[in-house]
Amino acid sequence: MHTLPPLPYAYNALEPFIDAKTLEIHHTKHHQSYVDKLNAALEKYPELQSKTVEGLIKSLDEIPEAIRTTVRNNAGGHFSHTLYWNTMSPTAEEYIPEKLGKAIVETFGSIVEFKEQFSKAAANVFGSGWVWLALSNPEPVEGLVVTTNKKLKIVSTQGHDNPLMTDDKPLMVIDVWEHAYYLHYQNRRPEYIQNWWNIVDWKVVERNYNSLA
Repeated sequence: MHTLPPLPYAYNALEPFIDAKTLEIHHTKHHQSYVDKLNAALEKYPELQSKTVEGLIKSLDEIPEAIRTTVRNNAGGHFSHTLYWNTMSPTAEEYIPEKLGKAIVETFGSIVEFKEQFSKAAANVFGSGWVWLALSNPEPVEGLVVTTNKKLKIVSTQGHDNPLMTDDKPLMVIDVWEHAYYLHYQNRRPEYIQNWWNIVDWKVVERNYNSLA
């Protein structure tokens, strides 16, 4: 069975940028609900119960139609929230490690330009969704997969869709569903996005990058 992962920090650890009550409700109610609904959907399908959440998302076309939408939404919610928790930290540093920083500059022109593009994408998501930094799916060349020219990209998704569905590789993500920020920020999503940069754990993001690049 899929389980709710514990947070790597206390509920009040990300204050003042994310308040304790929002974080607790978000983790124990919203994320827990996605895990519970995913397990319920898989109850009658033992052959799917051994798949990882990533495996389920990548093989949605093979999921029985009766549960496909439920699995898409709840496996997606489970995966996205887990990455979101793990790429934030109360001890985050502003410095971006050299290898990742170089890749960001090569792709976006500068760190400042990357943050501006990412923040704009997050502010412009209509309704509920996510914005990701991801590695592009490598293009096949003459039957071979080229792995040396992977490019970073900013990806916006609606609901609980995510880059795994297009074979891109997620490195970090911001949750822009209202429940992620509304108790503290109300309708001020841009303020939440601006403050979120203070708790991005670039060491974890680079670790994700190094494992895929």
